[in-house]
Amino acid sequence: MPDFRDAIRDYIAREAKPVEKYGHQPRLYALAREIGRGYEYDDDVLFAAAWLHDIGVFMGHRPENPEELAKWDNVAYAMERVPSLLAEISFPREKIAAVVEAIRTHQPAGDPRTIEGLILRDADILEQLGAVGILRTVCKIGRDTRFPTFTAAAESLRKALTTLPSKIRLDTTRTLAQPKIELLESFLAALASESIPELY
Repeated sequence: MPDFRDAIRDYIAREAKPVEKYGHQPRLYALAREIGRGYEYDDDVLFAAAWLHDIGVFMGHRPENPEELAKWDNVAYAMERVPSLLAEISFPREKIAAVVEAIRTHQPAGDPRTIEGLILRDADILEQLGAVGILRTVCKIGRDTRFPTFTAAAESLRKALTTLPSKIRLDTTRTLAQPKIELLESFLAALASESIPELY
């Protein structure tokens, strides 16, 4: 295994704050590998993009001022920061542009033009569904300006359920997504039945 992989893991272990944000990276890479079965892709590119795509959301990298944070472009930050990070750890220079391109299109609104970008984007969508998607949203209640209340978190999960499945591009991802979609549907139905008179 190339040394740059250990260097990337060590960097994220140091920089991922709050600490639970560290788990997203290894899960995302594992999902991406599962999605990528049967496709030809560059695993070095996929590894680096999966581990480094979210550095702009870590405390210490993003603004702390709520007004500045509301306008923050974490993808642009990662695209700017990642090339120098990779160069410092002897990542193959000829692959750096492909890593940046995969990061550029990793969000659901992105339009990937590379197989690594397609796989990464689909994997990131899966991380927003199912039990993990619920945990990642709920842990932000009260500390993320987007989720001041349970109601805001529930609305975000409902939006994920109604908008994200149709954005999946690859057949392997659709298969992996189905049980996650069903679990999220079940959770939201139970939440609706239990949140009387109101969730808040």
